[in-house]
Amino acid sequence: MFTGIIEEVGEVSRIQPEGGNMHFSIKAAITPELKIDQSVAHNGVCLTVVSIAENEYTVTAVAETLEKTNLKQLQENAPVNLERGMKLGARLDGHIVQGHVDQTAVCKKVTEKDGSWEFTFEYDPALQNITIEKGSITVNGVSLTVVNSKKNEFSVAIIPYTYKHTTFKSLKAGDNVNLEFDVIGKYVKRIQELK
Repeated sequence: MFTGIIEEVGEVSRIQPEGGNMHFSIKAAITPELKIDQSVAHNGVCLTVVSIAENEYTVTAVAETLEKTNLKQLQENAPVNLERGMKLGARLDGHIVQGHVDQTAVCKKVTEKDGSWEFTFEYDPALQNITIEKGSITVNGVSLTVVNSKKNEFSVAIIPYTYKHTTFKSLKAGDNVNLEFDVIGKYVKRIQELK
C-alpha cells in the first residue's frame, strides 16, 4: 500500500532485458534504507527490490506489467517517481494507492496558470474506468485531485512543490503516464455492476 506522496525522483541507471522481463536499476538517495524483497512504487507501479549495490538498487518488471504500464518506455537516465510502502500508523497524506496500474493515458495539454500548472490527460474508455470531480487519481504514482472530469478525460492542478519534486517538471504533451483510479470508486462501481 502507498499514499501517492512521492519521496524522491530517482534515475534509471541501467535497463537489462531477460526473456519477457525487464530489470531496472535505479539510482536513489533512499537506496541505503531499502532491503531486498521490499516494495517500492516506480511511477506508481509496485515492484520488488531484487538487489542492492551502494546507491543503486534493481527491480524486475514482468511482461504483463510492461504491457500495462509506461515502464516499457523508460530509458537510461530517465527520471522516475519513487515511494516506499506506507508505514502502518503513519498519516495518510495522499489517498489509498495500491501500486497496481489500471491503464495508461496520454498527456494532451499542459497549461501554465500563473504559478501552477494544469495537466490534461486522455485515456481509453474501453476499460470503463471513471473519474469524478474532486475525486482522487494517481498519475505516475502521484496522488492528485481530479478537475474537469469527463468520460475519458480529466485534468489535475499541479502546485509548484509537486511540479519541482516529481517527474511532472519533465512531462509534456504526447507523453504516456500510468493511471491508478481510486480503489474505493472501483469497488463501488463493481458492486453496482453486480446488482
